[in-house]
Amino acid sequence: MRRPLLATWALVYAAVLPAAAEPWPSWRGPRADGTSTETQVPLRWSEEQNVLWKAPVPGRGHSSPIVWGDRVFVVTCDERKKERTLLCLGAADGKERWRRIALKSPLERKNRLNSYASSTPATDGKHVWASFFEWPDRKVWIVCYDLDGKEVWRKSPGVLRAVHGFCSSLLLHEDMVILNGDQDAEAYIVALDKATGAERWRADRPNRTRSYCPPVIFELAGKKQLVLSGSKCIASYDPDTGRQHWVVDGPTEQFVASLVHAQGMLFVTGGYPTLHLVGIDPGGTGNVTKSHVRWHVRKNASYVPSPIAHGEHFFVVSDKGVASCLAAKTGTYAWSQRLGRHHSASPVSAEGRLYFPDDDGQTFVLRAGPKFELLATNKLDDKQFASPAISGGRIFIRTLRHLYAIATK
Repeated sequence: MRRPLLATWALVYAAVLPAAAEPWPSWRGPRADGTSTETQVPLRWSEEQNVLWKAPVPGRGHSSPIVWGDRVFVVTCDERKKERTLLCLGAADGKERWRRIALKSPLERKNRLNSYASSTPATDGKHVWASFFEWPDRKVWIVCYDLDGKEVWRKSPGVLRAVHGFCSSLLLHEDMVILNGDQDAEAYIVALDKATGAERWRADRPNRTRSYCPPVIFELAGKKQLVLSGSKCIASYDPDTGRQHWVVDGPTEQFVASLVHAQGMLFVTGGYPTLHLVGIDPGGTGNVTKSHVRWHVRKNASYVPSPIAHGEHFFVVSDKGVASCLAAKTGTYAWSQRLGRHHSASPVSAEGRLYFPDDDGQTFVLRAGPKFELLATNKLDDKQFASPAISGGRIFIRTLRHLYAIATK
């Protein structure tokens, strides 16, 4: 009886979905920092509790889901058929609306912790864009579809020497779609026209070092700044033109995690071969390595999971599962506590709560504050490497084989 009951509940829930649900349009959500303004977001769930629907996802991938209105999009790869696919599911019931094979090519060499579908797509509610990697030509492809799955355009902004595989989640800004092409060769950040795929600007990344950090855009120090770490630096650009605002050298070579900000400070965690936590004043110009780095610590930094901010604090979980809370202005540790065995996904937040997923399908829910308080530990029956999405009071969780919609009954 459980499946019919779930189906009935899904129909009832669809009828009362909030009319103005906040979308989750791209990597890390509407503000590119993992935060949600949604209410009635579930605190507890399991395979038997608060699962609105559970839909099989063909193939595998670490791409996070994105949500707009009544649609959920996710990228996956059928490794046997060597097909990279964009899926569209109904947000209310999980039923497949359409699927499009965006690329079919041999599988590239990758790191064991990566997947062949790791890049999160992006949507503006009219179109959806996804990025893929073609082997052995080494071409990066950005493909644009309308919401009914009709291909509008596809462009290759360049090649990529992807030693550990491909992951470059897309960023939307005004009428442009932006991609980071850090690599051990001629590296770049490129902006394409959303409507046509024509190149609008290209910024050189001079250190020629592989990194996998998705760029994000924040309003900082009175102007819009596209910020990212990677390629032996931390840098800020004008998202309209690609002109560099400022740069901090180092403190290491490669990065994966996105940046967040709070209390007028940017927070960086990473990377390889050494791990660092850095607080930067984003108000500088030129090389600000000696003038605008406000604090720099090393304890319990993460390489892959991105951090999250709340109030006066930054929160981060290391890949090995130790979560920490730091004062945004000083980098002083408020607490450090062990959570899961290993973490790859990035946390999200809602209603003063932080949601930290681990690789084993657990999500640890913490109170967002300077005192450690574990509110719940929720377990699903599959591995989980993708970061969650929140929209319409629901949490969308992509595991290796399924996509879940979690909602409080």
